[in-house]
Amino acid sequence: MSQPTGPSPGEQRSPFRTLHLELSSTVDRVADELRRAVFDGELESGTPLREVALAESLGVSRPTVREALGILVAEGLAVREPNRGVAISTPEGDSVRDICRARWVLEGAGVRRWPDADETLRDAVRTSLVAYTSAVRSGASYQELNERHLAFHVSLVGLTGSPRLVAMADSLMVELKLALAQVDRIRRNAHDQADSHTALVMLLERGDVTGAADFLERHLADAEASILDALRLD
Repeated sequence: MSQPTGPSPGEQRSPFRTLHLELSSTVDRVADELRRAVFDGELESGTPLREVALAESLGVSRPTVREALGILVAEGLAVREPNRGVAISTPEGDSVRDICRARWVLEGAGVRRWPDADETLRDAVRTSLVAYTSAVRSGASYQELNERHLAFHVSLVGLTGSPRLVAMADSLMVELKLALAQVDRIRRNAHDQADSHTALVMLLERGDVTGAADFLERHLADAEASILDALRLD
């Protein structure tokens, strides 16, 4: 008597049986398009992100949009409010000030560690600076410029050699990403920013750590003032 056929035990236990590449890729593409619209200024702070309208505009399902919005909320680019849905995040003045103070503690510690830092960590700073200045020269999108800009600042924290401090810096940058993107878009000062970052690294390369620390402190204070002014935050 023949035995019934069916999936083998190995097939039943396959760890890949629930993967859905097409759906995942669509969600990622929707999230990418929403990010682009945010950083290019098509979606301003406070703009409601309506699932139905977005699904119709992008030609995808509402569940796909819902998942993509969840990604933006997790990244801090959007907020979900009870009974109001999801909207593009709006930076707050007190938060910007607090983040900039925390950045100085972390990035300043990294800059002061430059003479004793491992050469691979110093190379990471040089590499991130080249990536940022190259993006500026090539006329990259605001999204890419923002990513390269923030990566440079995180690389300064990396000079401490502490993964925990780098993780803290990454978290701060997520909170600051939207505000910086809007300032860069409004003021179109990417070239000035690149020159400023180059000047900082040149001070470090010359061994002027005190001068570099002072330069960084002024740079971060100017960044705070620029954000508050450009976004009209109290």
